[in-house]
Amino acid sequence: MDQTHASSPLAGAVHDLATEVVLALRSGDHLATVCGAAGIDEENRTGIAAARVIGADLLLPSVLYGRHPHPGDIAVLDRAVREFPPKPDAPAATAWSHWHMISTLQRMAPPPPGAAAPGPGTTFSEPDAAWLEEAPWQAFTHQLSVLAPLAVPAAPSAVQRAAANRAVDLSRGFVRAVRRRDWLQAAGAGRWLAAIGGEPATLGLERGLDFVELMGGHDPRVTLHVRAARLLAEARAR
Repeated sequence: MDQTHASSPLAGAVHDLATEVVLALRSGDHLATVCGAAGIDEENRTGIAAARVIGADLLLPSVLYGRHPHPGDIAVLDRAVREFPPKPDAPAATAWSHWHMISTLQRMAPPPPGAAAPGPGTTFSEPDAAWLEEAPWQAFTHQLSVLAPLAVPAAPSAVQRAAANRAVDLSRGFVRAVRRRDWLQAAGAGRWLAAIGGEPATLGLERGLDFVELMGGHDPRVTLHVRAARLLAEARAR
């Protein structure tokens, strides 16, 4: 672990997990274990909390490459779902992130006994997303960036539909985040734009993402979103 990026054990674990997701995205390895490479298993409390921060992106390499996730990664994500459910007064973004983790587990692998994810064929309700429709574009971009793990193919949701309906607002937010040097928000917004399309041609998203990665690449979460954006853009172009 690079201690220069670890201000706390949790921050260090998040950094390590995000780094391993990036490496798996670059290599496309079949059944590569993200958590095992980061030294995290389902008994590691700090690692489980870090998995909750990373969210469903823990399985992103498998999602984007259409491959089976490593059982160890499934176990850690499932444990994170069970250990850190949203509180009744949790922000809407937290509820959506939790929903997406469960949804991803349901899609990608049969849940083990006692798992939080429903069994095959079971449905569960999405959280409310009406608040996104009226949010100012600045707040909208912020919230969508927090929910960037939902920007994946074959996972339609009300958040994804809201993003598709407000691509111009997201584009404005992307430019604003770059100007404010908020690289993580810019990367998240850019990932959404790559997933949904519809941004103005004048935005120059591809070059913009290159710049975001250059400037913010010390944070592997930025690199994760940029790499995901490139893979999503390639998939849309095919």
